Amino acid sequence: MFIVNSPVVETLQVHENIFIQKIHSPEIASIIKPGQFLNVRVSVNSFPLLRRPFSICDVNGENIFLMFNILGEGTKILAKKQKGDLIDILGPLGNGFNLEGEYKNAIIVAGGLGSAPFPLVTRIIKNSKNILSLVGGRSTQDIITYGMQNVQVSTDDGSQGFNGNVVQLLEKHLANIDNKTTKVFACGPNAMLRALKDFCIKNNLDCEVSTESAMACGFGICQGCPIESTTNDDKYLLVCKDGPVFNVKDVVI
Repeated sequence: MFIVNSPVVETLQVHENIFIQKIHSPEIASIIKPGQFLNVRVSVNSFPLLRRPFSICDVNGENIFLMFNILGEGTKILAKKQKGDLIDILGPLGNGFNLEGEYKNAIIVAGGLGSAPFPLVTRIIKNSKNILSLVGGRSTQDIITYGMQNVQVSTDDGSQGFNGNVVQLLEKHLANIDNKTTKVFACGPNAMLRALKDFCIKNNLDCEVSTESAMACGFGICQGCPIESTTNDDKYLLVCKDGPVFNVKDVVI
């Protein structure tokens, strides 16, 4: 884990209200794992006070990429960063996706900004696994497919692709899924993850999900991001330290 001041290489708007920020950070780029995150201080001023957690979107050489939308003052400040501006980064943090294993088929299920960690996942496994990427949103404006491969889309309002939610789109593929050779990787809203958990357990599909929580420290000191465990004797785990990626069987979403 490092605390570094890393320079912005560029900030690009890639979708309505969605930004990709390229940051030169060789220390972090060399050790980051897919599904891990960074805790970013967006300003040198006292406001906003707390760091913001961001999934690692991608890595290319000595550069890391963040994907985010503008939700408040913190992300508004981040989106205005120009080439050469320094960003105070703490990371890499948490446990990411386990991409190892003998599975042959990877199904990525992403809802909205839940697409953020999957360009790096795709980059790592695209030459060794068959990838099917299912991307869902309420409407076309919520569909983000940046850096993903073999994409199918669902929208709740039918404005693009399959008319329904992304778990229903996954269900349409069930007849062609071999649960012995398939692993599901997912990130998105909790409602989506709960439905996906039920589906995967019912159909005996191995599934890992990246969860979200408000985080202050990012490494377990503040105890501010508990998630209920189904297997741990202490009853609760921490999203920042024990996750953010969990097997769906191990946590209550």
